[in-house]
Amino acid sequence: MKIFNTLSRTKEELVPLTPGEIKMYVCGPTVYNLIHIGNARPMIVFDTVRRYFEHKGFTVKYVSNFTDVDDKIIKKAIEEGVDADTVSRRYIEECKKDMAAMNVKPATVHPQATQEIGGMLEMIQNLIDKGHAYAAKDGTVYFRTSSWKDYGKLSHKNLEDLQSGFREIKVTGEEGKEEPGDFVLWKPRKEGEPFWESPWCDGRPGWHIECSVMSKRYLGDRIDIHAGGEDLIFPHHENEIAQSECANGTSFATYWMHNAFLNIDNKKMSKSLGNFFTVREISEKYDLQVLRFFMLSAHYRSPLNFSADLMEASKNGLERILTCADKLKDLEDTAQEGEANEAERANLEEVSGLRDKFESAMEDDFNTADAISAVFELVKLANSTADSTSSRFYVVSLRQEIVKLCGVLGILTEKEKESLEQDVEELIEARQQARKDKNFALADEIRGTLLEMGIVLEDTREGVKWKRV
Repeated sequence: MKIFNTLSRTKEELVPLTPGEIKMYVCGPTVYNLIHIGNARPMIVFDTVRRYFEHKGFTVKYVSNFTDVDDKIIKKAIEEGVDADTVSRRYIEECKKDMAAMNVKPATVHPQATQEIGGMLEMIQNLIDKGHAYAAKDGTVYFRTSSWKDYGKLSHKNLEDLQSGFREIKVTGEEGKEEPGDFVLWKPRKEGEPFWESPWCDGRPGWHIECSVMSKRYLGDRIDIHAGGEDLIFPHHENEIAQSECANGTSFATYWMHNAFLNIDNKKMSKSLGNFFTVREISEKYDLQVLRFFMLSAHYRSPLNFSADLMEASKNGLERILTCADKLKDLEDTAQEGEANEAERANLEEVSGLRDKFESAMEDDFNTADAISAVFELVKLANSTADSTSSRFYVVSLRQEIVKLCGVLGILTEKEKESLEQDVEELIEARQQARKDKNFALADEIRGTLLEMGIVLEDTREGVKWKRV
């Protein structure tokens, strides 16, 4: 399969470091609040990448961290009058709930920065010993960017230009730097902040070092894929490469994948603009399967615009797939036993072609938009050819194919069973009785009443069915 590599800006044929295995690290959220829908995009995108690898028979070692020590967490803790650990533990659990609701699989490991301090101290000392880092008088430890000739290779930035730009930015408390572009590996404690002992000072790690250490511990010195949002390319991922490759003496990640930004009504998401939405807020209006379907409706490297109209379109598109899967499930009970007939066998050849079309889209840098198009073609084929006269083999084959391909996308095809209020159930029963009594005027009146209540009835061979609108 071809995968776009930010490192080289080209599509490259995936060649795993270990045959049959993919080592993948995805930068996770900083846990100081409920996750917003911008966080949801990389979660959904790279969960889908993982699912496709597994679909193709790979074992995937998937690591995604929680940043649980950070200025924002500390600020939140001070505001609430609790310690930072209380804040981070709360929002890790809330994040896991949202991930489950979006059908994002748990990572092989979800490491937390505060549990990996020992590894960070060890890597920082390693970098100092090799001349790639130094301690300032106040105990701050900086990475010496000029010590590594490849600095800037991911973001395609020139170090001299970067240093020149940094010189124009005067930051208080950074007088101990040798060069303005050097970045923090360890920083001294401040009053009221969590801290750990170190050879340089009591303090806490810089942001970038945590991912290098956690990736090394759980995946080894070299990994296949490192991923995250495009806002992480510089400086976070650039700095990860520098410190990892200098510490480990080998290349860090073979492929770098980055998803594009999510805009809200064609504007950048911002609290100041009032267009900042959490996943939890979206769940109050939509099933989060709709959000997942929406996120996959565009290529992961393309900017994606979130709007009410587009979410409604995604809701309708998903409903079309689920309704088809539901119909096929019902037909399994009434379909004819026996082998597929000639026309059905010809249709199953078309199904095979659509499966190939789906996989071709996914093999081309995980083009989920085109993969979904193949699923819609499969749904169209099923809706136009499967009925109560179809063979059970044919109906089961169609449904299994839809379930399998949707599963690769993380889309659940089983509709959640809803219960009706007792008065609604009584109205449906009364309508059924009116139809038996041939009192069609009353039956139509009850149907209209139910429609006003948001309940649509459908009379089928298998009996009356209902859905909410």
